[in-house]
Amino acid sequence: MKDWLEEIHWNAEGLVPAIAQDHKTGRVLMMAWMNREALALTVAENRAIYWSRSRAKLWRKGEESGHVQQLHELRLDCDADVVILLVEQLGGIACHTGRESCFYRVYENGGWKTVDPVLKDPHAIYAAGHSHE
Repeated sequence: MKDWLEEIHWNAEGLVPAIAQDHKTGRVLMMAWMNREALALTVAENRAIYWSRSRAKLWRKGEESGHVQQLHELRLDCDADVVILLVEQLGGIACHTGRESCFYRVYENGGWKTVDPVLKDPHAIYAAGHSHE
């Protein structure tokens, strides 16, 4: 049987875009990147684990904030180059700004308008010196 990770079309950096979506509401919570190890560990641990390009290391979503994403289902698109994680977002906050979703701005009248409230002050979420995961 073919290794399921071999079926994914990784980009030149060995990464695949991963979209986290609320498993109940369908709301898109965030987009991040995964490498082979991150995706394998996500399945093994049943929680979202991404690859942080800025820190060049694995990033277990919620390791600093406590806002873990528990995996309910993993989907691969038709071109095998994007994955969707249907997750339960613990704490109801996916964004490092303290909002439910990273997609909290809407294009309106030639500019970006913030339409979602901050549910928790980021300074209360993260320890001193950490801006986000």
